[in-house]
Amino acid sequence: MSRKKTFFESLTHWFSDEHFLMLLEEVQVAIAKTLSIAMVVIIIVCCGQLILYLTQKLLTDSTLIFKNSLFEIFGLFLNVLIALEILENISSYLKKHVIQVELVIITSLIAVGRKIIIFDLDKKSGEDLIGLALAVLALSISYLIVRLNKGK
Repeated sequence: MSRKKTFFESLTHWFSDEHFLMLLEEVQVAIAKTLSIAMVVIIIVCCGQLILYLTQKLLTDSTLIFKNSLFEIFGLFLNVLIALEILENISSYLKKHVIQVELVIITSLIAVGRKIIIFDLDKKSGEDLIGLALAVLALSISYLIVRLNKGK
């Protein structure tokens, strides 16, 4: 009987709210660290692709530097910037154990801005552009609300 009691006491201890929440936090931190390592790899690969693309364009497109591919280059640069912002979000979570809404909104604004910069009117409709404009408006209002409430 003593063995059963010890087992149930041990089980109760392991599944107590405090211990369970501590275990969950450790899992979250491990996942966040894994994601940050993955983001570093992605950023390095994106930078490598950007350098290769720029080198190729410089060697083959000597007339009117990047005439047709300027927006594509901007898109690649913004991809790296978005990846850096996501890495900042993960790093911030690891430091403070809180998701910073302001950083998430800024990252979203950059992503939507990238979509607008590389937007192709020949392939997309005006409705798509209106949708992007509404997304920018909603994110801008969200950012304003967060900034105004930050001081409180």
